[in-house]
Amino acid sequence: MKTVKNQIWNYNQDIELEKCGEGVERKILAYTDELMCVENHFKKGGVGALHSHPHTQITYVVSGQFEFEINGEKKVVKAGDSMLKKDGIVHGCVCLEEGILLDIFNPMREEFVS
Repeated sequence: MKTVKNQIWNYNQDIELEKCGEGVERKILAYTDELMCVENHFKKGGVGALHSHPHTQITYVVSGQFEFEINGEKKVVKAGDSMLKKDGIVHGCVCLEEGILLDIFNPMREEFVS
């Protein structure tokens, strides 16, 4: 099942994983026009290519280990760490140890649901 905008109850077990790249899949967990929560599943070696967008993004590392590049600076993060990426900032990551990232976007990512 796909998540519907403004849906109150969203059960993870019912939400389909969508392939976003080699070794990367995502679930859109919940969203409104103003806010979106996305779970990203990475296999070891999976890449979130460098990119930017007009959304503020907070990423929380649920599990695994990742090398992130944010605005030209690289750091390794692990479960429990989080990063803030203001709109327009170039960022990306490489998965060093299989894991899950939780992303919160403001406003929601329209292209994820179209």
